[in-house]
Amino acid sequence: MELEAIPGVGAKTAAALRELDDPAATVESGDVAAIARAPGVNEARAARIARGAIRRRHDDDGRVLATDRARELYREAIDLLRERTVTDYAAKRLETFYPSASASRIEEAQAFAAAATERDPDPEVREALADCAPLSDPPTVRVRDRCLATADAETLARAEAEVPELSVETVEDARDVSELGRSYASVIVLDESFAGLDVEGDVSVRPDALETPAETVPERLLAFFAENRERLEAAAAVHEAAAAAGDPVSGGDPVSGGEPDGGSDAGAEPPVDIDRLRDALSRLDDDGTIAGDAELDRLTAAVDDLDAAVSTAASVADDRLREAIRERDVTIEGTDFLSLVEQGARVDSLLDRELADEYDEAVDAAREHLADALRLEPEEAELAERVFGGDPSFPVDHDESAVSRLRTELSAARDRRAAKLKADLASDLGDLREPVEDLVRDALELDVELAISRFARDFDCAMPEVVDPESSDPGFRIEGGRSPLLDVDFDEVEPVDYAVSGATLLSGVNSGGKTSTLDLVALVVVLAQMGMPVPAESATVERFEEIHYYAKSQGTLDAGAFEATLRDFGDLVDGADGRLVLVDELESITEPGASAKIIAGILEALDDQDATAVFVSHLAREIRDAADFAVAVDGIEAAGLVDGELRVNRSPKKGHLARSTPELIVEKLADDRGGEFYGDLLEKF
Repeated sequence: MELEAIPGVGAKTAAALRELDDPAATVESGDVAAIARAPGVNEARAARIARGAIRRRHDDDGRVLATDRARELYREAIDLLRERTVTDYAAKRLETFYPSASASRIEEAQAFAAAATERDPDPEVREALADCAPLSDPPTVRVRDRCLATADAETLARAEAEVPELSVETVEDARDVSELGRSYASVIVLDESFAGLDVEGDVSVRPDALETPAETVPERLLAFFAENRERLEAAAAVHEAAAAAGDPVSGGDPVSGGEPDGGSDAGAEPPVDIDRLRDALSRLDDDGTIAGDAELDRLTAAVDDLDAAVSTAASVADDRLREAIRERDVTIEGTDFLSLVEQGARVDSLLDRELADEYDEAVDAAREHLADALRLEPEEAELAERVFGGDPSFPVDHDESAVSRLRTELSAARDRRAAKLKADLASDLGDLREPVEDLVRDALELDVELAISRFARDFDCAMPEVVDPESSDPGFRIEGGRSPLLDVDFDEVEPVDYAVSGATLLSGVNSGGKTSTLDLVALVVVLAQMGMPVPAESATVERFEEIHYYAKSQGTLDAGAFEATLRDFGDLVDGADGRLVLVDELESITEPGASAKIIAGILEALDDQDATAVFVSHLAREIRDAADFAVAVDGIEAAGLVDGELRVNRSPKKGHLARSTPELIVEKLADDRGGEFYGDLLEKF
């Protein structure tokens, strides 16, 4: 795939995407979380890239939302879905669903949404989702006790690019390798020509080292799992909660919209053994080092505490000698002898002659304390014995070179132990690397599915039928539609039945629901072409190429604005095939007489194009009279006034010119008060 061919992807973004392991496949899959791993690409940007990839895959380069009001309705529809998500990921992921004119894209999205509506939005699953988030890449770990070595310039460049965690050194012969062996705890030679090399130190010849990064630099894999520990544990909890609820997490195709399979497969297993994953994570510290190994902890503590333990051991010996000197009967008084010693007098010969046994006991005590404090093994304790035991002295001296040798041995043992444990753990985690990607992705995708399910349940939705423009049932048909956009509780919204095919006028009383009916129609069509369920008992929607929704104008327009509006409608009717046109009280743009003629002319052009259009107007009678074809007129009929309030039948009545509010008021006065005046007024309607 040519990344720049994706709508919205320029050279800079394409360069960032190429940093992914498999950029073409990742973008083609539309996986928002995976795309967002590219440098500088956040989830919102990733969603736009995924949407562009979907458009390209379906050859869907049209723009269905053709006006500001149509785009506002789409945003309101997306917001209704986003409000029902738990994770930020799902909120961004829903942006990949858009109103499409592509039959294949609508079918693909419908398959995903239909399966999602079967999901049960269990509260415990939603609670588990609260801590779920996409995986992230940790910063590059610098490993300073290990290096790669090569004599080949090309291999050198490749190693530096593929293994930035390690230093890569140039060598020419065995002597160079030997020098590296003295400088690094471990050396990996990449050239096969060095096979059979025999030098001191931990040096291995591994020509395949770059192909096996988990063995070469296990710290990379461990850092990834350490960085994502909480995310992995959260995803595991989601899978467990969903399984406990009897609705296992799916393993379906993510953003492309493929049908998830978890809802119908009660025996679905997560992509990774969760117990095994948790066991591996328990052996890993938050900084990517090994945790829970008693031997490594012992060696690490021994190295860290060595100097302090030597000092304490020397104090133990000093205390033993001090006590022995106080009690010893020598030629001079013991206290005077002690004073001389503490003043720095040479006492080695005196100690050797008078206190040899006591000195040896003090040294033994120091050695024993050092071995106990550091919990040394027998072979390590032998090295520790050399720390004390030189010429007699008081205070007791220690051999710094022996301390250094002990530190070197303990450090080497620690590093060997850590390296082995890292390699073992990396081996255990290596085959979990890709499955945990699926584990987290599937958990996040579940949030998307549950949001759609909650939307469908909250608004009593049904999956609509989306038909081709050439079908025998063009336009739209909505039965039992209720708009969730009204400023009332959804349970209080009255259902609306409405169907239109062709150019139609919608009449009705003020505040009778004409605008909310247009909003409902627009919302149902937008959701249907997104592939989403719609808030209705049933709906059939033509697959429109464009949706033009013009909101009510705020007052009469001046000459310039009026001319610009006419130009917009002139462009609209020029080749208006496959378009849905919704217009709310266009007559307000100028004086009523001219408005009726203009609207009549627009409807004539739309009728010639077989477009589907609904024009809300209080001038339906005048427009019908001005048009040169039989304009269909529907009406939202008011049953009358009760206690000063309108009682309205919200479903438009086909082929009916609804009475206006003034007419209803005059009729009520004529009935209540009688008289020739009110009767004459009523006859004029």
